[in-house]
Amino acid sequence: MENIMETVASVNDAVNSIVWGWPALILLCFTGVLMTVLTNFYQVLHFKKWMGATIGAIFKDKHITKHTEDKSISQFQSLCTALAATVGTGNIAGVASAIALGGPGSIFWMWVVAFFGMMTNFSENVLGILYRVKNSKDEWSGGAMYYLKYGVGSKSWGKVIGPVLSVLFCIFCLLASFGIGNMTQINTIATNMRESFSIPEYITGIVLVIIAGLVVIGGIKRIAAVTEKIVPVMVLAYLVGTVAICVIHIDQFGAVFSAVFKGAFGMRAAAGGIVGSGVKMAVQMGMKRGVFSNEAGLGSSVMVHSNSNVKEPVHQGMWGIFEVFTDTIVVCTLTSFAVLSSGLVNLETGRVADGIENTGGLVALAFENSFGAVGSKFVALALLLFAFSTSLGWSHYGSKAMEYLCGEKSVIFYKIVFVAAIFGGAVMKENLAWDLSDTFNGLMMIPNLIGVLALSPVVYRCTKNYVDRHMRNKKTEPMLSMHEDIQKIQAEALARGEGADE
Repeated sequence: MENIMETVASVNDAVNSIVWGWPALILLCFTGVLMTVLTNFYQVLHFKKWMGATIGAIFKDKHITKHTEDKSISQFQSLCTALAATVGTGNIAGVASAIALGGPGSIFWMWVVAFFGMMTNFSENVLGILYRVKNSKDEWSGGAMYYLKYGVGSKSWGKVIGPVLSVLFCIFCLLASFGIGNMTQINTIATNMRESFSIPEYITGIVLVIIAGLVVIGGIKRIAAVTEKIVPVMVLAYLVGTVAICVIHIDQFGAVFSAVFKGAFGMRAAAGGIVGSGVKMAVQMGMKRGVFSNEAGLGSSVMVHSNSNVKEPVHQGMWGIFEVFTDTIVVCTLTSFAVLSSGLVNLETGRVADGIENTGGLVALAFENSFGAVGSKFVALALLLFAFSTSLGWSHYGSKAMEYLCGEKSVIFYKIVFVAAIFGGAVMKENLAWDLSDTFNGLMMIPNLIGVLALSPVVYRCTKNYVDRHMRNKKTEPMLSMHEDIQKIQAEALARGEGADE
């Protein structure tokens, strides 16, 4: 058995080095840059527009938060469910590991990949709405598999490759949902509950199985109802804690900014090594952990964004921009500054302080240094909410992949297995699951990015159509769906003022 595990680990390492290697990271960045250029730097030029249409609209437009009577969910619920899946351990342990391995400079490259990732996520959501369809339960079904099948598949060269890539995407998504979306998240919770509160792993596992069972079996409406309550509270509470640490160490901010920019461009050796290898590691870890955190380019969150009651694809795309902005630019940045300003990392060399063996616990130590023992317990509770909500979000992704591959009747079987696997995640000891799920995440990225690049002209036309109508007051037919029947229905609803973007 040990030999088999070693073989699996060896094969996984080889595949991982490819899917998360430089070619893949370059492809990821190229996609983000291309979509940024094609949309005329939408995330910058229309900053006020997308902020006003997302977080700003929550307080003045009841349509954004209103619960729907049909099988769809509100735009705010779709955001919270997507954030539930993206704002997780990557924002805490992922940022800590990026700093530990890549030095402070990794944070700069995390910002870079997030800046362009905003438009990658925007494009995924636009395509998700354009190519989504209704299933027999009158629920929206959308995601990378649908724009690969109907979008790429509609091209002369993509009639075969489109459907094949859609199936591969779903297979990788299913595997990832049990890995990074379930067992590894739950294992993090169980470990932290034992270390912080002396609660045995099996007790944590039993409790989470019961709670998850009540939520996951209920489908997207119940998941969304839970996440819209959990996510705002957990994000705001965590942000208050990190901001408090930053305020306490405000005198360190100049040194922190200096370390970030100098480390990013090799103006000093990262972690005491030679400048070249230091910069390479900073770039690679910053980009990898940035994508791991916000998932822009993986094609995952679009599966829940496609369930939104929105009519305008670009409007949902703006929620995608806000999602990446919140996850990385806000949450990850505050996490990194809390760690770097707390004295746990030497800002001159990038080395983690002596005596710290568990670099993933840097955030807990930063909180403990500022608030005492209660600080580490706060982080443990934050991880509980972050990781568990991530599991809820990923259960929907896996359900949609299962529905696409095996039909709607197979989804209940998937949900039962998913919930049962939670107990296994709580008591498992193997670290290999983390490495495997990381690889499956990367494998999801490849077919998705092929789809986004192939359909980039569609995103361009849809964005131009929206800008022409809403910002230039041109009278032109709205571009709402690539399916003629759905386009007609949505256009009629929009004409009646249902879901209109003011």
